[in-house]
Amino acid sequence: MSCGDCHDQAKAFGINPHAQGKATKGQVVPNSVCEGCHGSGTAHMDAGGDKTLIYKPVGLAGANKTCLSCHDTNTDRISRHAGQHANSSQVNCLTCHSIHSSEPRAPHLLVKDQLSLCATCHASYAASFRNKPYAHRLGRGGMECSSCHEPHGMPFKPANLRQTAAGEVPCLNCHADKRGPFVFNHGSVAIGDCTTCHEVHGSSNPKMLNRATVMQLCIECHSPITASTLGSQPPSFHNLTSVRYQNCTSCHMAIHGSNRDPQLMK
Repeated sequence: MSCGDCHDQAKAFGINPHAQGKATKGQVVPNSVCEGCHGSGTAHMDAGGDKTLIYKPVGLAGANKTCLSCHDTNTDRISRHAGQHANSSQVNCLTCHSIHSSEPRAPHLLVKDQLSLCATCHASYAASFRNKPYAHRLGRGGMECSSCHEPHGMPFKPANLRQTAAGEVPCLNCHADKRGPFVFNHGSVAIGDCTTCHEVHGSSNPKMLNRATVMQLCIECHSPITASTLGSQPPSFHNLTSVRYQNCTSCHMAIHGSNRDPQLMK
């Protein structure tokens, strides 16, 4: 007797990643595949399908006993045992992944598409992607939340960022022209990162800037009001009430760094 004789889920399990190589085309997977997670089903079948005689992984205990018996990866950046989303009574493997009822279009057996899934807990960030006019286009065949974030990342890694091989912020995976190193770096690179100037989850401002105008953003560091600033102050002929001086990037075009001009003009 086969699990597939009673359970339609077993009949369709041949296309599941957990059954790869275990069944040939047109055949139901062998019972041993199901028993890897549910335990021996002999007594269950002999009793006419008594549910108390078969194991069903649920919640924290189910994730620990079943999922992490195989998926126990631990590296300097990833831990499924102690990561940011490590198993707990609130969040566990089976909160985000469904072995039998995953979203068909979602990879990694996710219960929903990534944006909807992450929005379950991170609602404000998901709302920025959906509602703000300038945002990365998630879920359209390119970027997803996991493009920048490592969901199983170690807690001490900043924001669970999926860093580049060189340990850089994930922005540089796509925006490689901003990587440098430059002969003349913009000061913001030295004291911060892309989020110093950009709202990475979505913005109401063009270029996903933190402020409505370029001048407002630049003047936070290049302030003429106090001497205790991180950047040099605009020279005296920069009359900031004049429109010609209010778009800093009209002249200082190489704002991410320059190999030619210390003033970042080219």
